[in-house]
Amino acid sequence: MLSTLDIDFFVRFLVNTLSLFVLLRYCYYRRSPNRDSLFSFFLFGIGVFIVTYLLRSVQVSMGFAFGLFAIFSMLRYRTETISIKGMTYLFLVITVSLLSAVGQTSLIELVLLNALLCICTGLAESKMLTPRLAEQVIRYEKIENIRPQNRQRLFDDLQQRTGLEIRNVLIDKIDFLRDTAQLRIFYVAEDGDLFAAESSSPVSHFVKKRDHGTAEYKEQTQNS
Repeated sequence: MLSTLDIDFFVRFLVNTLSLFVLLRYCYYRRSPNRDSLFSFFLFGIGVFIVTYLLRSVQVSMGFAFGLFAIFSMLRYRTETISIKGMTYLFLVITVSLLSAVGQTSLIELVLLNALLCICTGLAESKMLTPRLAEQVIRYEKIENIRPQNRQRLFDDLQQRTGLEIRNVLIDKIDFLRDTAQLRIFYVAEDGDLFAAESSSPVSHFVKKRDHGTAEYKEQTQNS
């Protein structure tokens, strides 16, 4: 056992741990502050590294090891709702752990490869690739503005009432009985918006105000 856990193991373990920490803490957690997912991804990467490193003495190919843990991850998280972004980070965690454990590279090359993965992930999460757009669903009462010829008027009205830089608007539903429409708006999200509570979001207040007005309308209709 001591002959297996030599200095190379501890050095690679340190490189793997630091790489996972940078990838998850400074790339994933900054944009998706989900502590449970960060905890799971981090320990999953540690487990993948330890098992695959101890299996290095067995004739196991990189493809077999990667497929083994990929299948295991699918079985483990099959009952959970994981976004495409979460699955991408899970793939990156497995990649970093396998490279650190059984990659046929020197320590310098391993550090450079892991740093390259972290840098590319950081760039993909930044505004350099695409602007970060947030999505909200609202109920809109000025139904005449949803006409194609009034699209600019719709944008102007929504931006004035929400104070957001709206990039696109999609119509989900139209209710002609109440003269309302359910809209899906896409707006440029600032750092504060991504971490703000739902009750403090300007769109949330806008939606609650519209819902309150709709409830009053329904009550008046029923009374009449």
